[in-house]
Amino acid sequence: MRLVRLARICAFTLLGCLLVAGIGAAYNALSLLYYRQVARVPGRIYDVGGYSMHLYCTGVGSPTVLLSSGLGDDFTEWAKVQPVLSKLTKVCSYDRAGFGWSEPRPGVQDAKAIAAQLHQLVQIADIERPFVLVGHSISGIYMRYYAAHYPGDLAGLVFIDGATPLQNSRIPKALLKIQQDQRRDMPWEKLLMTLGWYRLLGDCTSIPPGFEAYSAWIKADSCVPSQIDAIEQELDAEHLSGEETINAGPFGNLPILILSRDPNVLAPNWPASVSRENAVVWNQMQEEAKGLSSDSLRIIAEGSHHYIMDDRPHLVNRLIASFIVMIRNHQSFADNHATIEE
Repeated sequence: MRLVRLARICAFTLLGCLLVAGIGAAYNALSLLYYRQVARVPGRIYDVGGYSMHLYCTGVGSPTVLLSSGLGDDFTEWAKVQPVLSKLTKVCSYDRAGFGWSEPRPGVQDAKAIAAQLHQLVQIADIERPFVLVGHSISGIYMRYYAAHYPGDLAGLVFIDGATPLQNSRIPKALLKIQQDQRRDMPWEKLLMTLGWYRLLGDCTSIPPGFEAYSAWIKADSCVPSQIDAIEQELDAEHLSGEETINAGPFGNLPILILSRDPNVLAPNWPASVSRENAVVWNQMQEEAKGLSSDSLRIIAEGSHHYIMDDRPHLVNRLIASFIVMIRNHQSFADNHATIEE
């Protein structure tokens, strides 16, 4: 009798867990459906190689500024940048495969594939060339591939704390271990996201200060489990992307603006010793990026972390606006190859 009673308890417990899991998954899925219907598609969706890709363009003028987000981010990352720069020229942000409103793709998502998809999107959407390509974080690697293989598309490059090819061989081993642990935990995070745990905590609907105008789109793009797969695809291809771009450049006299985080500001989620050690290496890699062109300038954004466009949006907008005017006037940097703190 005791065994039968225990079996019944286990069975009811299992059924209860499955019921709760089902309710949580339905809660997350239905919430996403609701927020997507409310937000509606910003910009346009294009068919690129049989998969949908999202492009959001505002403003008029040339050269066009094309914004490429960091790992795990979508076009809403540029909420403090695109509306401002759109007063000066045409600005387009887009979602890479699997992020935001762009459809996931099977296979390897390395620098070669990502650059080719963007090049096709530019052609299909009839974006005027040459344009200025602006990229944050991991997009710095993809931009190098793009510049090496589609140079006729570009009027200039802007790296916003851009990643460096094969940087994992240079960063502190302790930081690499942290990143490897984060990668290992991603399937667990996807499960919790699917079951609605993060939505229950309110993480899926919180809007950072300064992003209020994009709130509907942020809610529609938050806590999408399939986006974890897209992050994993790019992370797993990071070494390959580095091998594809380690010898990319220099790019002649293509104007290149480099915006870097403040090396004196510690990363909030890392041990202080790791952050300090990494700051030295990262600062050196940012400095080396000036060698990608005979016409380059590096600006260190004082007080800024990795997301400079969030911490110092006025600085980012002012520098890119000046960069656009410089290109329009066929000028070069007055302080060519300098490193300036602002």
